[in-house]
Amino acid sequence: MRTLLIVNPNATSTTPETRDLLAHALESRTQLTVVQTERRGHAAELAQQAADNEIDLIVVHGGDGTVNETINGFLPLPGATEQRERLPRLGIIPGGSANVFARALGIDPDPVRATNQLIDLLTADKDRRIGLGIADDRWFIFSAGVGLDADVCESIDAKRANGHAATPGRYLRTTVKQFFKAKRRDPMVRLGIPGHEPVTGVHYAFVTNASPWTYLNNTPVRTNPGTSFETGLGVFAMRTMAVLPTLGVARQLLSPTGDPKGPKLFRVDDVPTVRIEADEPIGLQIDGDFIGRRNMVNFTCVPDVLEVVAPQD
Repeated sequence: MRTLLIVNPNATSTTPETRDLLAHALESRTQLTVVQTERRGHAAELAQQAADNEIDLIVVHGGDGTVNETINGFLPLPGATEQRERLPRLGIIPGGSANVFARALGIDPDPVRATNQLIDLLTADKDRRIGLGIADDRWFIFSAGVGLDADVCESIDAKRANGHAATPGRYLRTTVKQFFKAKRRDPMVRLGIPGHEPVTGVHYAFVTNASPWTYLNNTPVRTNPGTSFETGLGVFAMRTMAVLPTLGVARQLLSPTGDPKGPKLFRVDDVPTVRIEADEPIGLQIDGDFIGRRNMVNFTCVPDVLEVVAPQD
């Protein structure tokens, strides 16, 4: 089995020691090539080259952003003119700050234990096929959001560029700051969902492909507990920025048995498509990375599209 190990050396919890351990473990079972990313977008280039060369397995040691880049590098979008007859499998060793995708798949958050877990799954030849989401022309693996969440990601990206780590505490402080900043704005988002009346007066919205879709330290945040990699998309849209209703919903999001509800919350699970429109360009984040500002985004669920080395659901 030919394997490419993509390592992001700048990811929050990636270390040379873990990289060497992972490489040693894979070298004993596969024909291994190890490459470190050097810039943003490099993981996508490496993954595309690996697929062109019919590599059997791509293992990513990095954060959610590196995993997203890798998938977008080797997995063609539906309807693309060039479709691959053979695609590599994907393995993940967590190396970022949140590692949401790996955790949602049941992969151990500790890189050393995750390495042993990966080797055991490879030895047993056990894989899992999952569905992904598309936001316009890009795959997303666990979540996309417009409005507040995108503003938080934009601010965090700017802090990262200045050398500040994306810690849970920084995310929490940034979210509170951006919430009170956005509180002064009028709602300008509209949602179109098959089988539902148009949803108007929305301040911010999440479209998710997994639950949980983020973590506060080790506490999972569940906006759509009925959403999984084997279902359609989940939609969570807030039609208020008032403090007390927001705190009430936030408490439900952090509950282990939470099933968020509220008079100013629109929520639905297992939908095939979502269309989000805004009166003015609004921020969009995909899997924790700020993408830019859009007036309209179309989201689509694509089932059973990716083969991952991960525990069964």
